[in-house]
This record gives sequence, C-alpha cells and structure tokens, in this order.
Amino acid sequence: MFKNPEELQYTKTHEWVKEEDGIYTVGLTDYAQDSLGDIVFVNLPQVGDTVAAGESFGDVESVKAVSDVFSPVSGVVAEINEEILDNPALVNEDCYGTWLIKVNEVTGTEELLDAKAYEEVCANEA
Repeated sequence: MFKNPEELQYTKTHEWVKEEDGIYTVGLTDYAQDSLGDIVFVNLPQVGDTVAAGESFGDVESVKAVSDVFSPVSGVVAEINEEILDNPALVNEDCYGTWLIKVNEVTGTEELLDAKAYEEVCANEA
C-alpha cells in the first residue's frame, strides 16, 4: 500500500499539493514515484512562469519513461526546488519531503482529492 498523508490533497494525475498561507506546494505522490522507477532528470518551469490547473508544467524522466507533471492549481511559480535539479533521486527517496514547485497568486484549483479518494484512484489503476 502506498503512503498518502492525510494532511495533503491529491490529483488524479498523481501530484500532491499542500496549501500554507496562500502558497501551494506541489510534488509527486508515492504511487507516481513508484510507477516511474528511478528518476534521473526533472524539468521544471522558471520562477515567474504561470501554471494552469490540469496542464503540464514540467516533466520527469525515469529509467522507464518520460512523464508530464500536471499542476493542481492555476497561478504563478514562486519557487522551484533547485536541489532536485541536481539530485532527481530525492523524489524516489522521500516523495512527500521533496517538492517540485511552489505556486502563489492562485486563481483556481483542479478537482483536488483527499487521501481516501486518492487511494481509490490508485486502486482502480492497479
């Protein structure tokens, strides 16, 4: 069974999101990193870029495939995790401790799921 912390929200495309003081932090779920395998490259937007809920903002490359990463919210990229650009394996090591981007000026969110609803999405894909 995959870990899905209760305090986070999730998307059907396997991203997690955490909102704190109007800043939305986005990362990949345990299910996503497990499905991808060893992540070897991460492509992220630039600070100041706009992202749109449900649309791709970057991609991750693993030993298996290249996969798009979708934004759970619409807004402006406030920060990117520079550390994973140099060490993409951090996503595999601690997917909930390793975020990809932080978004502010959020104007909309995709349909976000709680942990229980997200677990059902994963179970249906297994």
